[in-house]
Amino acid sequence: MYKTEIAMIFKFLILSDEVDNFKREIKIDADATFLELYNAIVECTGFSNKEMASFFLCDDKWRKKQEITLVEMDTYSDEDSYIMEECILSDYLEDEKQKLMFVFDYFNERALFIELSELIPGKKLKAPLCTLSVGEAPEQIASIEERKVDTASLDMGETFYGDESFELEELDREGFEGLDDTPAEPDNNDLY
Repeated sequence: MYKTEIAMIFKFLILSDEVDNFKREIKIDADATFLELYNAIVECTGFSNKEMASFFLCDDKWRKKQEITLVEMDTYSDEDSYIMEECILSDYLEDEKQKLMFVFDYFNERALFIELSELIPGKKLKAPLCTLSVGEAPEQIASIEERKVDTASLDMGETFYGDESFELEELDREGFEGLDDTPAEPDNNDLY
């Protein structure tokens, strides 16, 4: 990728849908990489840099488009992979109000919502700068309690299939032959 010819600073507003009073604002040089933005977010939120994370370029309705990952993903698809260390911000972002998501908890698909709130032409920054820090960041990894299924709301009197009188023998075995050591019952039509 190439560096922009015009000096410019990007100002990002970062919000969370989990913590109402959480807000961060980061100013960063337009020629910085997504990895530098990642490091600035990790630093101003207190997140660990040991967890997987990705940026997603989004449309105006926050629908994910292009993913930019922290590390090279082994994919078998023909799609190119984009890595934070190699992707320059100005090559992917050019308009105010452009939206991104920063997925910080892959297991639970939790993210921070980022908007390119201002383009500041004619200026450069040597290092990213957190210019506004309000509220506590959401927990990076959801606690065990948040991951558990609410078993109190489940009706434990029913079987998996929702029928208390379900018998395993009633299961249609067609298509399941060879999956276990129990031979399928022969169909009378199969005998001769």
